[in-house]
Amino acid sequence: MLKIAVASDHGMVTQHFGHCQEFVVFETKNNQITKTETLANPGHKPGFLPNFLAEQGVNVIISGGMGGAAVAIFNEKNIEVIVGASGDASKAAESYLKGELKSTGSVCHEHQHHDECGE
Repeated sequence: MLKIAVASDHGMVTQHFGHCQEFVVFETKNNQITKTETLANPGHKPGFLPNFLAEQGVNVIISGGMGGAAVAIFNEKNIEVIVGASGDASKAAESYLKGELKSTGSVCHEHQHHDECGE
């Protein structure tokens, strides 16, 4: 089983990982989504969200943009980070399962997101 979390706002992939409204978590088996669960964002504190998602058993995180510190924690926990995604959260998860969604590696270096998240 693979668990994919998508940082989202109203079911759409968010550009700012830490400030998303919720995480849509897809449980998958044999590349098929078997269960979907929505977890409210419990709050943005440095280093908190990657650990929170790891505790939920997440294997992959999909977001539009993400700060380098969060990426580093996910990497330490062997959670695959896909950034540069956009659109519908469930379509993003399905694209990932088909091998069509690849990370663009767009990491936000400025916490103020000076135009870097969207590039």
